[in-house]
Amino acid sequence: MTENDPGKTSERAERERRRKLAEIFGDVLPEATSDDRADRTTGGDDERWYRENRPPHHDAR
Repeated sequence: MTENDPGKTSERAERERRRKLAEIFGDVLPEATSDDRADRTTGGDDERWYRENRPPHHDAR
C-alpha cells in the first residue's frame, strides 16, 4: 500500500473518529445498540407490561 491509498486514508479517518469519540465519551461506544439489532427477541412482553402497568385514568371510556 502506498501513502495515497484510499483504503489507508479511510482507516486513518476511522481511527481518528474513534479516538475523538473515546476522548469525549470515555468508554468505547457500541457500534449498534440493542434496539438497532435485528436479533432482538420480543414476544409481546413490552406490550403486556404496558397493559399491566397502565394507569387507570388512561383506560378508554
